[in-house]
Amino acid sequence: MSGAWAASAQAWWNGDWQYRKEIDFDLSPTGADITGSLTDVPVLIRLSIGNFQYFSDVKPDGSDIRFVASDDKTPLKFHIDRFDAQSQLAFIWVRVPRLTGGAKTDKIFLYYGHTEAVPSDSDAAGTYDANQALVYHFGAAAGAAQDSTGYKTDPTKFTAEVTSASLIASGVRFAGSQVISIPAAGAARLLAGKGLTLSAWVRIDAGQTQADLAQLADQGRELTLGIDGTRAFVRYSGGTGSPIAVQQAGALTTGEWHHLAMRIGDGHLTLLVDGAEAGRADAESAEIGGTLTIGGSAAGDHYFSGALDELEVSNVARSTDWLKAAARSEGMVAPLTVYGADTQKEGGGESYFAVTLRNVTVDGWVIIGVLAFMFFMALIIMGVKGIFLARVASGNKQFLAEFTKLSGDPAALERRLAGSVRKEEEAGELDDGGSFGASTLWPLYHHGMRETLKRLEGQAAGADRVRTLSAQSIEAIRASLDASLTRLVQRLNSQMVWLTVAIAGGPFLGLLGTVIGVMITFAAIAASGDVNVNAIAPGTAAALVATVAGLGVAIPCLFGYNYLNTRVKEIAADMRVFVDEFVARIAETYS
Repeated sequence: MSGAWAASAQAWWNGDWQYRKEIDFDLSPTGADITGSLTDVPVLIRLSIGNFQYFSDVKPDGSDIRFVASDDKTPLKFHIDRFDAQSQLAFIWVRVPRLTGGAKTDKIFLYYGHTEAVPSDSDAAGTYDANQALVYHFGAAAGAAQDSTGYKTDPTKFTAEVTSASLIASGVRFAGSQVISIPAAGAARLLAGKGLTLSAWVRIDAGQTQADLAQLADQGRELTLGIDGTRAFVRYSGGTGSPIAVQQAGALTTGEWHHLAMRIGDGHLTLLVDGAEAGRADAESAEIGGTLTIGGSAAGDHYFSGALDELEVSNVARSTDWLKAAARSEGMVAPLTVYGADTQKEGGGESYFAVTLRNVTVDGWVIIGVLAFMFFMALIIMGVKGIFLARVASGNKQFLAEFTKLSGDPAALERRLAGSVRKEEEAGELDDGGSFGASTLWPLYHHGMRETLKRLEGQAAGADRVRTLSAQSIEAIRASLDASLTRLVQRLNSQMVWLTVAIAGGPFLGLLGTVIGVMITFAAIAASGDVNVNAIAPGTAAALVATVAGLGVAIPCLFGYNYLNTRVKEIAADMRVFVDEFVARIAETYS
């Protein structure tokens, strides 16, 4: 699993399912702000990476998804509008048995993670009550069956353009001449004494001129939901008297989705915009059983231009709270639905850290992989360098023990070890410490003596004459030793630059991974429209793993670098002291 787990609950609907997610409903004033209680409400469950990071634990087609009531016993009717594991998006409609007005006590459970589950219990018709006359998700191709209710009222004419990317999965677009015609024989009709409710999500890019979004017309009677300019309106004509019209006082925001609904019944004609009443007039309804036209009028004019999604018709006058629940659970911002924690079946829990790691995105793993390579190389360098410096220190200690025994001629050690020196020179091992392991002082001594003896060659020595060196020669020997010392220090510092790269670059690479992860998380939240802590926290926690990895590389490398650098400085200081001591002894002996 991925994301952060809550503690496992004791009750578990079915042991064959490994995981479940709690989904709460907030009808309080700070949530959807619905005061009346509702029953058997179809609610949209919109899953995305922002609130559900576990698509890899669900079967590719979502067929192991189940919904259970708050008693954790009663299965709920639902159907999948779209399930796209690759894009990590899912739109599922669930029939919620009860929503308590003004409270946030109601919840349901989403179960998933059963690899051998039989084909899904998806039941589109069962998701809606008997009063739901028509529901178009527009998931089918133009001209194909559309109605998701049990009435199966499919269109007789469909010329609108189906778009796969809409507010809720697929939708349709009208360009000013297309319509959808729904037959009079269907259940979508206005019956006297029962009323009718029609709703849809609408987006316009510019103002309209008396555009009829939906019109039910028959024998001189009509019921119309439309847009004039940027204001929604409803109009009703019962065949006698003047038409009754109600227009929105405000205006629709172009380029944004709005939930529009018209309701007639109980002696009123009502317009609702985004779940709130935008106007009302007295109206006694008469039966209208003709054709329902979407995108224009039944007469073939007043065409609508814009996008439309989720067309629903009920053959009763739905309450304002019912329509508000739809408006505040289906949009990009859905305060009604709160996606809670995920739990795993008892006995199969994982640690928070392990679960967070499984939630890391591909780009995050790329950054972590680079950091892991850097850390691996740094460990090798620190290990090898530490062993090498230990050998150098040990060799220097051995050499100094021999060198301090010299009481006079500094060449005595060279002559004493002449045989081994020649063998080492022939084998090319002298620069590696010779007889004193990895000592750096022995190469300095040998190079110094070689420079000294080279300058003494040709000078005859006898009882009355000793070989001498000029001040210039001694300075030349010092310069040669300084050059050798510099090369040896460079050798001691070799590969240390990789540790500085890990120290400086690790946190920045980790920060890059975190920024990318947070950016993806917020982009997914923006796409899904779900804004709550449960949507933000898992993705942000996973994004922070990259920063943790960067610090995990930099901190050990910082300690290792400081330790090794201190050892190098100590050895370099010993070398400088030895050079001074050696030159002083040469000067005393041969000047």
